Amino acid sequence: MVASMAAASAFFPVPSSSSVVSAKASKAIGEGPESLGVRGIVAKPMSVSGAMEVKAQAQALPKVNSTKVGLKTEAQKVEEDSPSAPRTFYNQLPDWSFLFAAITTIFLAAEKQFTLIDWKPRRPDMLADAFGLGKIMPDGLVFRQNFSIRSYEIGADRTASIETLMNHLQETALNHVRSVGLLGDGFGSTPEMSKRNLIWVVTKMQVLVEKYPSWEDVVEVDSWVAPSGKNGMRRDWHVRDYRTGKTVLRATSIWVMMNKQTRKLSKIPEEVRAEIGSYFVDRDPIIEDDSRKLAKLDDSTADYVRKGLTPRWGDLDINQHVNNVKYIGWIIESAPISILESHELARMTLEYRRECGKDSVLQSLTAVDDGDGDGSAPEGSPGAGIQCRHLLRLECGAEIVRGRTEWRPKRAQGLQTKGPLQVATA
Repeated sequence: MVASMAAASAFFPVPSSSSVVSAKASKAIGEGPESLGVRGIVAKPMSVSGAMEVKAQAQALPKVNSTKVGLKTEAQKVEEDSPSAPRTFYNQLPDWSFLFAAITTIFLAAEKQFTLIDWKPRRPDMLADAFGLGKIMPDGLVFRQNFSIRSYEIGADRTASIETLMNHLQETALNHVRSVGLLGDGFGSTPEMSKRNLIWVVTKMQVLVEKYPSWEDVVEVDSWVAPSGKNGMRRDWHVRDYRTGKTVLRATSIWVMMNKQTRKLSKIPEEVRAEIGSYFVDRDPIIEDDSRKLAKLDDSTADYVRKGLTPRWGDLDINQHVNNVKYIGWIIESAPISILESHELARMTLEYRRECGKDSVLQSLTAVDDGDGDGSAPEGSPGAGIQCRHLLRLECGAEIVRGRTEWRPKRAQGLQTKGPLQVATA
């Protein structure tokens, strides 16, 4: 009887206990009216008989005379009949294409970055302070910064304007203060000055221009500070052509402190003097002081008057008053066009008397004198040029700036010698 049951079980397998348990589990998972299949599709509930049928087919192959016998499905036959590639070491390796692509991308990005860093320009002067940050010279007292003359900084005569050069001077001065760690929250104010609401204001500026740079020229600006009397500071600049080393401009200025809230002049506190005293240079001014008195102009003595000048919002600096460079443009506004077309500014002396704000309305007055006036012109003044006296005032008559400018005939330099562009014809 036992033998006959064993023989029958060989041809008609009976599900084992484990198969029954698996079937119950399968039923428990799929029980209910509807259940989700593997792909999220609603699957019909599997019957108990269906589950047992699947499990029965998964049992070990039956044996006939101690030999395993199995029936192959159509899919298995097709898979065996299809030719397969020989299993070699190469085709057993994993797919490294994604890793190789990632490594190649990293190397290309690194090569591009290295190319930008190691970029060699055609002109050596393009490497001069490429980021325009400037640096302290080895003596620890002189600050140097380079500027490239941009196309939008040149004027009608194809050279840099005087306003462009003056902006370079101002930028160098501020970066000097920043580089030594003394830039507070004001416009060039040190931390101790900021605590006391003090700011620097310029009272006198003297500029001597040797030549005007052209488009794509690079200028090298050196700046340093020195004491001026008991409550003043002097700042000098020396501008040179980066490639030739020739002097482009020299300038010296006097600065005093003013309270930002009361708008009154102030003495230099000892705490501020301790901050800036170690950076003072013991040397003479770079320009001989022009001690000639600047005579006052009025409507009866002026040859040209320009009225209705008003500051724009962009003319104000961080201290809410008009930038001192803007005054230069307003002074030149009243100069006759005949001088501007045939001459260039060679020397300038300005005395700042008062500040003006965004609501101010100004007038620019100019008187033209031939030659050097009384003959007491200092070193660097043009011999046979034109001299002008200037006054910038409010409409109410309060003086803003008194000035003197000296002009020389324009030189053929830079792009001016190239003339108009020639159009090629076939």
